[in-house]
Amino acid sequence: MSPLRSLVKVGRLNQQRKVLSGLDQVRFTITMPKNKLNSEQRFIRNLLIGFFSALFIVFVLAMLALLQTLTTYPSAPELPSVTIQSCYDGDTCTTTDGEKIRLACIDTPELRGKKADPIPAKAAKDYLNDLVAGSKVTIRRITEDRYGRTVAELSKDPMNIQEHLVEKGFAIIYERYSSQCEWSMN
Repeated sequence: MSPLRSLVKVGRLNQQRKVLSGLDQVRFTITMPKNKLNSEQRFIRNLLIGFFSALFIVFVLAMLALLQTLTTYPSAPELPSVTIQSCYDGDTCTTTDGEKIRLACIDTPELRGKKADPIPAKAAKDYLNDLVAGSKVTIRRITEDRYGRTVAELSKDPMNIQEHLVEKGFAIIYERYSSQCEWSMN
């Protein structure tokens, strides 16, 4: 390159700098051809692609889990309903039709017998009666026990009665039969 061309080029650059310095308030962008990204720009592009791909995969998996839950377990309105007449103790109730129901997956203190603990047993019975006696509840029948009682889960509105009794401290999870109730295995 000749010295004259170099001076002309330097002169143009100085003119461009003066023009650009006067454009403090003007915003402009420099566009590069798409196929000419530098290494930092490629890194950021690949990082964003990876992030949004992972986010999409997590979203799809969450939707699949939700769909499986909704299709596997019947919602409360699909289950039959019974009206509870009264509860004999903290884990046994009778319906107005005379069906005896043993609440699945929980155990409460006994009112009578060798292992009787009458004070907490009465508290559990009273709490359960206040909660469901005279109420219509949904029932998920599981099996029948050796005493001929229906072993079942009861729900009132969105609340699972057994889970509620455990949360309130009136019952414990009956580990031997906990596999019968999804909530008790968590």
